[in-house]
Amino acid sequence: MKILSFLFVLLLVMFHGATGFVKTSRPFIRCGYRGTFCFPGVCPRGNTYLGICRSGQSCCKWL
Repeated sequence: MKILSFLFVLLLVMFHGATGFVKTSRPFIRCGYRGTFCFPGVCPRGNTYLGICRSGQSCCKWL
């Protein structure tokens, strides 16, 4: 019985620790709509950097 409870605790700890390794964010963002655009290099002055486009360029937003 002691081994069974030990295995249960071990499985519980393994599954609890595995939740921290889930990747929820996507590497690329959708850009090109509602005032956003892809721009090579750094965003132009007066625009906000949002992330990376699929093409590897900077995704910027008009202010």
